Order: sequence, then C-alpha cells, then structure tokens
Amino acid sequence: MATAPQHKTAPTPIVEDIDSACLRAIADGDRNAFASLVERWQVHLINFFYRSTHNRADAEDLAQETFLDLYRAAPRYTARGTFSAFIFTLARRRLIDSYRKRSRRPLDLIDPNDYFMQQQADQANATTDIEEAFHRALASLSENQRNAILMLQQQGLSYDEIALALDASISSVKTWIHRARIHLRKELKDFA
Repeated sequence: MATAPQHKTAPTPIVEDIDSACLRAIADGDRNAFASLVERWQVHLINFFYRSTHNRADAEDLAQETFLDLYRAAPRYTARGTFSAFIFTLARRRLIDSYRKRSRRPLDLIDPNDYFMQQQADQANATTDIEEAFHRALASLSENQRNAILMLQQQGLSYDEIALALDASISSVKTWIHRARIHLRKELKDFA
C-alpha cells in the first residue's frame, strides 16, 4: 500500500504586535519607541488607576511608575501573551504596592505650618457656620425673646433693667429669656 507523500508545513510565524515590537526596540535603546508606547497606553493606564484610587494625581503618578517598570522590563521581555495583559500585570503590581505603602504609612506627612494654617481655616469656617446658625436662630425668636436675651447676654443688663427697658414685668422677662435659651439650645444643638 502506497502512502501519500507527506508535506511538511512550515510553522506559522508568530506575528508580533506593534507594542511588543516597540518594547524590543526600547531594549535596543530606541527612545522614540518608548514615547510611542506611552502615547498609546497612557490614557488606558490612568483610567485603570483612577477607577481604583479616585484621585487623578495618584492615577497619573501610578501610570508614570508603571511606564518606568515597563522600561526596566524591556530587556527581559518575551511575548508569551498579549502585550495588554503584560502592561496591566505591571499596573496591577504597582497598584498593590501603593496600597501596601499606604497601609504602612496611613498618614501623609504634612508640614506643621500647613497643618496649623488648615486648622485655623477650619476653625474660621466653623466659627462662621456657628455665627450664621446663631443669627438664624435669633431671627426666629419672637421680638420680646430676642430683645431680652440680647440685653442680658450682650449688654449685661439685670432682669430689673431689662424689664424697665422693655416696659414689662420681671416675670415676663424671665419667661422670655427662659424660652429664648431653650429655643437657641435646640437650634444650635449640632454645634455643641
């Protein structure tokens, strides 16, 4: 029985994608190839990191660090899978490293002067908020209650002097002041 002649087929050549070719060129010292990779992958990496960090500056920093890792890996790169899988493996490692660094150093270093200035700004904002709430609460008082409490607290008048100024009895002045205090406490309880 005769067998048909067997033809040997040449192995299918692996077609190298443009990014893998650029990485090989980087290993050979071609800086333009690196610029080309950065241009093609920068937005993808920044978006990847931004979805995890929710901070644009951190995402840009992590993308830059990933490109440095890519540059360093160029001489030993061999295409085993897709280039995108390779670059996102580097990116994922960089992200994990950043999480580890943060967990070891939970607080960012702050210049004491910046901290003091921020603390003063926060106190000023809090004071402004309290003052606004206080003025709203005062405005919501009846005219007799508002006048009585202001004469007592701001002017330092006695109950007798307030009663005389408002042409009212001392017991009325005491009632107005008591009700004003209750109302102000209730309105300003969030600031206590």
